[in-house]
Parts: sequence; structure tokens; C-alpha cells
Amino acid sequence: MDTLPTTSTAKRGGRSKSVQTSKPSILLAFFSCVAWLYVAGRLWQDAENRNLLTSLLKKNSEQRPKVLTVEDKLMVLGCRDLERRIVDAEMELTLAKSQGYLKGQRQQTGSSSDRRLLAVIGVYTGFGSRLKRNEFRGSWMPRGDALKKLEERGVVIRFVIGRSANRGDSLDRNIDEENRSTKDFLILDSHEEAQEELPKKAKIFFSTAVQNWDADFYVKVDDSIGIDLEGLIELLEHRRGQDGAYIGCMKSGDVISEEGKLWYEPDWWKFGDEKSYFRHAAGSLVILSKNLAQYININSVSLKTYAYDDTSLGSWMMGIQSTYIDDNRLCCSSIRQDKVCSLA
Repeated sequence: MDTLPTTSTAKRGGRSKSVQTSKPSILLAFFSCVAWLYVAGRLWQDAENRNLLTSLLKKNSEQRPKVLTVEDKLMVLGCRDLERRIVDAEMELTLAKSQGYLKGQRQQTGSSSDRRLLAVIGVYTGFGSRLKRNEFRGSWMPRGDALKKLEERGVVIRFVIGRSANRGDSLDRNIDEENRSTKDFLILDSHEEAQEELPKKAKIFFSTAVQNWDADFYVKVDDSIGIDLEGLIELLEHRRGQDGAYIGCMKSGDVISEEGKLWYEPDWWKFGDEKSYFRHAAGSLVILSKNLAQYININSVSLKTYAYDDTSLGSWMMGIQSTYIDDNRLCCSSIRQDKVCSLA
């Protein structure tokens, strides 16, 4: 009898514990349902947003204008006149290039062949070379009326010089004053006269000369040599009518890669492992036919210059249809009796 109440109390205590432990489970299930409903609602809302965006994009794509052709764009922008001018410019450029460097093509002008000059001779000079210029004027280079008579024979000679780094200074004024007196200068206003700028001077000289004079040949001469003018004229007369002529005392040589040495070439690595220059005319006296000078004029912006003008000019001649003419009479240090130049 004493044990019955005890047993009954234990069972009641067990049921109370079971009821208490089920409450957290119910709360967890409730919050899980709430979380599931929240996530499902967000997913449904995102799906609705995607559908809305898709419909808007589809509507915009349908309303977007069709791709315009080039002709439509030109009409909209009013560029028909520009298009015509571009076509004309391309035709003119093609014609100019064909006359400028293609072998066998000569520029057609209204003048007869006997009115074309034989040659334009440019004698390089500097600001401090007035005494040497006067020496040339008193020897092989005509002056005054004799210079005009030479031009009537078809040969123009000019001293070639650029401008001072300080434009308008006494150096420029002295050259202008000398030119007013002698009238035998070709002043390159776009060129800054400096020793390191000689390769650029070659480009500007040939470009300026071919623009100013219509001649068969354009000749570059250093002021370190003397000229047998009649011998040079005879040589040019013999070559007259030959297109693509690159004439000079042809040479080659080692490329100097050691900085600080004489004739150092900063771009030495471009000449290969052998470090040898390509064949080119010595810079003291170089002759180009008209179409080669025109080629330099047309392409001067893109022509690469090296450390020296003779190798720069030689590199320009390599990529076009030029005829290399190695004439020993143009080797100024030669012992030939009929050479047309000598070291001054």
C-alpha cells in the first residue's frame, strides 16, 4: 500500500517533463515555417522582377532603331561633301605617290622637257662658315650674274642652312643679311641647324628642293669638299632621263656600338649580329633623281633617321625601286684624275 502513491507520483512527473520538452520544438517549427514563407516570398518577388525586366528589355529592343548603313550615317551627318573630298584626296595621293617613287613614272607637266632644270645642288653650310662660303664663291661656285647664267643652263646652286635654336637672333639675322646680298641661300625655316640634326636636314632639303624646283636631279654636297662643276654637269647630263637613280660613292662599314666612340650609332642593335651597315652613298656628295626626291617629300614624316645622314638616306633607298649607281668619280678621296670632287 505504501508504494502505490510513490509509483503514481513518478508517472506524473514523467509526463510533465515530456510536455515541457515539446515546447521548444514547437517554437522551432513555427519559426522555420515563418523563415520558409519569407524566403519563398523573396524568391517569388525576384522572379517577378526578372520577368518585368525581361519584358522591358524586349520592348526597348523592339523600339530601338535599326542598324544604319554607312550611306544612312553619311546622310544623317551631312557628310556627303566630306566623302567626296576624301575620295578626291585619295586619288590625288595615289597619283602623287605614283609620280614620286614608282620606277618608270615621271611627273607630267605643261612645260617641255628642255625647260626642266638639270639639277638643283644644295651645299650644306653652317652659321660659322661664312669664310668657307666666300672661298667657294671665289672658286668653283659662281656668284652674281654668273650664277644666273648657270641657272639658264639648267643648274641651280644654293647654300643650305636651317634656323637658329633661338629664332630671330643674330645668327639668323646675319644669314638673312648675307642672303639679301648674295641671293644664293636655301633657308630651311622648319629646320633647326645643329650637327645632330643633319639626318633631318637631309629630309627637309630634298623635300624643299623638289617643291621649289622641277629638276632631273637633286644633289647634296658637304662644304668640306670642292667641286669640279663642269665635270659634275657632264656626269649628270649623261644620266639625264634615268628614273630611280641613287648615285654616289657607295660604301659600307662597321656599326659602332660603343657609346662615346667616333661614329657611334645608338640604333646599332638594329643592324644584326654582324654590325655592318648596308650599302649606301658617302654623305659628302649624293645625287637623287626626281622621283626619289619626291618619295622623300611625300613620306618624310614616317621616314626613320639614324645617327648620320648618309646611312639614313641609304635606309630610305633600300625599300623602294631605286637603282644604285656606284660612280668612282664621286669618291672625293680617290686618286682618279677625272673625279668631280676633292677634299677641301
